[in-house]
Amino acid sequence: MTEMTNDSMEKHTGIGEVQIANEVVASIAGISASEVEGVDSMAGGLAGELVGKFGAKNLSKGVKVEVADDTAMVELAINMKYGYSIPKTCKQVQEKVMQAINSMTGLTVKQVNVRIAGVSLEQD
Repeated sequence: MTEMTNDSMEKHTGIGEVQIANEVVASIAGISASEVEGVDSMAGGLAGELVGKFGAKNLSKGVKVEVADDTAMVELAINMKYGYSIPKTCKQVQEKVMQAINSMTGLTVKQVNVRIAGVSLEQD
């Protein structure tokens, strides 16, 4: 049995309960999206950018997650590296995020929507 609170998912098992905060699901999505070649960074608001400049890492920056029952919907805002195929990279992001959330939480991911917020011209 799965219940949702405003900010976490709760599963009741035979030996107790497991709670997964929405922030955890968002962090999984952000980390897995960042691992895809062609993704420069997750895009966030001004507050997120300021926090990042002071060394703090917000692993869910640019990620919105909605969890209901045993399903999740994810929205990502990413910055791409210049020169990479946007459609190909976005498909890889969608597949990687979906697989990571499913394997780590057991949630079925219904949608992974990707918004390209910018393109980075910096060379590594």
